[in-house]
Amino acid sequence: MIVNGESLAALSKSFETMFLEAYANTPSGHERIATVVPSGQVRTMEYGWLGNFPAMREWIGDRVINALAAHKYSIINKSFEATVEVDRDDVADDIYGVYAPMFQQLGMGAKQHPTKLVFNLLKGGFTGQCYDGQYFFDSDHPVGETTVSNTGGGSGTAWYLLCTTYPLKPFIFQDRKKPELVAQDRPTDEAAFRSKMFRYGVDYRGNAGYGLWQLAYGSKQTLDATYYAAARAAVMSYKKENGDPLGLVPDLVVVPPTLESAGRSLLTKEKDAAGADNPWFKTAELLVSPWLA
Repeated sequence: MIVNGESLAALSKSFETMFLEAYANTPSGHERIATVVPSGQVRTMEYGWLGNFPAMREWIGDRVINALAAHKYSIINKSFEATVEVDRDDVADDIYGVYAPMFQQLGMGAKQHPTKLVFNLLKGGFTGQCYDGQYFFDSDHPVGETTVSNTGGGSGTAWYLLCTTYPLKPFIFQDRKKPELVAQDRPTDEAAFRSKMFRYGVDYRGNAGYGLWQLAYGSKQTLDATYYAAARAAVMSYKKENGDPLGLVPDLVVVPPTLESAGRSLLTKEKDAAGADNPWFKTAELLVSPWLA
């Protein structure tokens, strides 16, 4: 190939097509447990309303205004990138096709990165702080004049029971700028002049954060009927500060690959190991995540 502006523009378009096709064809998993919030043209989004649960009441007299909770919780957008190089000689020798998997991987990686961020938050929920200043999974979240636990304790492999049908999901992914592939492929660019390398990079802006702890329960106890029942009862018993039930029904169990067998036995089999009816059959969906490995 003659390396000139026209041929490099065509090559860049080809690489971009590979990137975009891989991006479009790669499934993402963060939307299952995280609400995607467009952040507009700001660097930081404030979520002071977290923890506020307005409820319907009989209208007697004037309206009762539900003021925002006095919480200071924000998510700061971050920039993320991945950059690769293509040797100018490979372009001249028409063997640039060997780079196709690399650009496809760039597209796949860009699509999966928000999922990685969100599931890292889930995995780190026993030490990561949420809007009330407590760990996301903690034994003493303040609710009115009392405290509430959303963890089962234990010291084994963690598993999680989530509510994902609420308007806000347990996690937030803040979307500031979609992934974009940028080329540095002019023969006069520094890398091409100095090292005969053309550079291509993808970047995007965004970040993930914790939503409502009430929508998630983390346990390091054995994943079995006893501890699952306790977790389910705990979530369904959560109340607002005025004592009204939140009305939550958990619908998703998230496990790492090592707990897949236990999760399937608990949720996807009609009979238990003794041949009796399994009362927890299909009471929640099972999600096995490699990002928790």
